[in-house]
Amino acid sequence: MVADLLRLKLTLLRNSLRRSPWQLVGLGIGTLYALGLVGLGITGLLLLRGADAGLAQTVIVLGGAAALLGWAVVPIAASAADMTLDPARFTTFAVPMPQLLTGLALGGLIGIPGTATALVALGTVGTWSRSLPAAGGALVGAVLGVLSCIVLSKVVTTATAGLASSRRFKDASAVVFLIPLVLMGPIVAGVAEGIAGSGDFLTGLARTLSWTPAGAAWSLGGELAAGSYGAAALKFLIALATLAGLALCWKLLLQRALVTPSYSGGSKRRARGLGFFRLFPATPTGAVAARSLSYWVRDPRYAGALVVVPLLPVLFLFQAAQTGSYGLLLFVGPLTAFLLAWSISTDVSYDSTAFALHLSTGVRGVHDRLGRAVACLVFALPAVLALSVLPFVFGADWQLLPGVLGLSLGVLFSGLGLSSVVSARYTAAVPIPGDSPFKKPPGNVAQTMAVQFGGMGVLFLLLVPEVALVAAQFATGSAVPGWINLVVGPGLGLGLFAAGVRLGGKWLDARGPELLAQVAVHR
Repeated sequence: MVADLLRLKLTLLRNSLRRSPWQLVGLGIGTLYALGLVGLGITGLLLLRGADAGLAQTVIVLGGAAALLGWAVVPIAASAADMTLDPARFTTFAVPMPQLLTGLALGGLIGIPGTATALVALGTVGTWSRSLPAAGGALVGAVLGVLSCIVLSKVVTTATAGLASSRRFKDASAVVFLIPLVLMGPIVAGVAEGIAGSGDFLTGLARTLSWTPAGAAWSLGGELAAGSYGAAALKFLIALATLAGLALCWKLLLQRALVTPSYSGGSKRRARGLGFFRLFPATPTGAVAARSLSYWVRDPRYAGALVVVPLLPVLFLFQAAQTGSYGLLLFVGPLTAFLLAWSISTDVSYDSTAFALHLSTGVRGVHDRLGRAVACLVFALPAVLALSVLPFVFGADWQLLPGVLGLSLGVLFSGLGLSSVVSARYTAAVPIPGDSPFKKPPGNVAQTMAVQFGGMGVLFLLLVPEVALVAAQFATGSAVPGWINLVVGPGLGLGLFAAGVRLGGKWLDARGPELLAQVAVHR
């Protein structure tokens, strides 16, 4: 039965790759990236073989504990990323629990994360190949550590299955998970600064973790290399008890989940008024704008872009505090304008089959394009204006404000015009409605990347006049190019915006059914 489950996992993985050759290309790119990280990790572990034993023990224990934490945290936000062996699918099958647990656990090794973790863990054997007992202890610790990581992830995903089936939980967890991801640089720098100022903090932390379930398995090789056989035996028992305890928790949670599977249905909610529809005129453009604005507020796939906007000043301020220069802060306005404007380049793809509503009601393409752009402008324009002025509150030269403001508005309007064209011509494989924003759906990854990066290149060419005027102001120190840019940026941007809406609307009228067929394939 365990072999059948593993064969099922491989079969499902192989069939998913057969859906599109570009899916295989995407897997190849991910594999190469993972191999690079694995190569760096194993090389570092092999170099530690000649280093001080205390240093090697500290690095391995802290790295192992971090891996265990990662396997516990990431599945909460990305629990829907790999559901090929979803336990709920075995509810009607009489699979014996021991075989089911073993098969699901070993199935977790099939995939890039599991394989990469296992390979790096085996690299610790090379670190402790200083003696046969140490190498053997490292091998046992690696096996126990990797299995603990996988079983812990299963415990977390099974325990949160009821919550994960809730739309509100998935929406909130996806957005909340994005915040520390964006602020990873300041967080890591702050932790590193705190650690650097605390002397032997890392060594003491590793010594403490080695006696806990988080690091006991990873410390076996170091203890045997130091000749501490008694400590190694105790830590082996701790690691073994940790794995057994996690397996028992998983078994109990899985038994309950198989008997009472979670209900993913939504509760009935009574509509309250017309929402955004009462704020817009009763026209096709107004209806599309109200519908799109509702998505921006309620759909986590859109909300992720909105969460990033207030975090950008934090990142730039952190960088300015580190370098002592606030020059980069001048570009927070143009960057925000680009992110928000380019976010509607996949608007039709995010609609999924709901795009049929626009076709069945006979909405003209120009009204569709204009309504989506207006919905974005409702919050994008105030945000861009505010963040363009922000650097000057922190001491930037006010003489640069007209040029920066002109560049920001040019990026916003030009980007919205180009996005209106791109989304009417190309579709992308995006998470379908109701899925986690972090879920990677199958699709033409290479084409999507080519369209996105190609569109960004075209946008940069469209912005050459504004960029040249800003560069001239920085080079000459004169305020004249900046004031010129304040006129050229919005003027040229609005012209390109109008042209993009008209061209995108024309393409949408001509190939609306083809677009619907393409987005339906990505479901």
